[in-house]
Formats: sequence, structure tokens, C-alpha cells
Amino acid sequence: MTLIETSTGRPRAFSEVMDRLASRPDERLYLGEIIEAFGDRAFGPVMFFFALVNMLPWPPGGTTLTGAPLLILSMELAWGRDSLWLPGWAERASIHRATFRTLSRRFIRPIRWTEGVSRPRLYFLTGPFGQGMVGLACVILSAILVLPVWGGNLLPAVAIGFFSLGVMQRDGLAVLIGWTLAIATAVVLFLAWTLIVASAEAGWRWISGLAG
Repeated sequence: MTLIETSTGRPRAFSEVMDRLASRPDERLYLGEIIEAFGDRAFGPVMFFFALVNMLPWPPGGTTLTGAPLLILSMELAWGRDSLWLPGWAERASIHRATFRTLSRRFIRPIRWTEGVSRPRLYFLTGPFGQGMVGLACVILSAILVLPVWGGNLLPAVAIGFFSLGVMQRDGLAVLIGWTLAIATAVVLFLAWTLIVASAEAGWRWISGLAG
């Protein structure tokens, strides 16, 4: 029996599995252990877990490492795989279980709240085609996370979090929120790039004026 099922066969909630993983005595928590704990349901929960990790305030370049697994998972979801697969080196990636406990305590209340309000609905958004589109969106958002942009991880990580929640709970409303945040991420990036280009052009004109 995996951690995703109770003795009666009822699927455990994501928060319950997190609690059980955190309570194990081993010093380190391996990614392969997380995947095994969620079994066939691993896509949504594991992506949700990494989305939470990427919401933390990392220094520039920190999300390059934490976003890489999301990029792989998103590609598999977009490809339409039925089960999650990671290379052996990725499954051996680990963190201290004490760090995982701290992360769990920080997010457990909002996670339980979202579990309470989410439910299966708008099935066409979480069906095979809908999940494929979610996977494509998460590939792009994960690629943004991998870029070493300070402060650029929160909005795409939250978007991936809602997408993952939608896949995990079969909740189309969560997927819709994910799409809204994905569009907001694109708008923010476009505005930021426009500002950077305009600033660079203004700086060049100023330097050219001094030289002339």
C-alpha cells in the first residue's frame, strides 16, 4: 500500500501525504521517494510540490536548479505520458527532511484550504487535450523559472501551482486561474522587456550626446 491510499483504499489528500513524508525518520528526502509516495497520481502532486518550492524567495539563479525538474515534468505532461518518469540522477536529488518539514508548515494551511474548496468540475479543461495544453504552458513557465531573473519566480510558480492543483484535483476552475496567471506573466515579461529596451536606448542616446 502506497502513501496515497488509506487502509480503506480512499485516496489521501496531498496535505496528508506531505505530513507522512515529513514524519519519516530518514535524514534526507529524495525526489524518487516523493514520486513513489504519490504513485499514479504523481504528475499533479509532484509539480505542485516544486511549484511551492519555487515560490520561496531564492537568490538570483536559485530557481535555475529548482525549476529544472518542473521543466522535465511539464514536457512529459505535454507529451501525454500516463505515468511520471525521471532519470535516475533526478530521482536521487534530495533535501534535508527538516527543510521539508519547514516548507510543509509554511504552506500546510493554504494547501488544506485549497483542498477543501477545489473539486472536479469543467472536465474539458483537465481532460487529455486540456492537460496537454497545461503541459505546454508549464513548459514555458518553467523555462522562465530556470532563467536567473531576481524576483521573476513568484508569478510563474503560482501559475504552475494552480495548473498542478487543477490536474491533481481535476478542477477546471483552478486551471482557468492558472491560465489567467500565465497570461499575466506574459504581460509582465513583455512590459519588463519593453522597459529594459527603452532604458537601454535612452542610456545610449545620453552617452552618444555626451560623446558628440
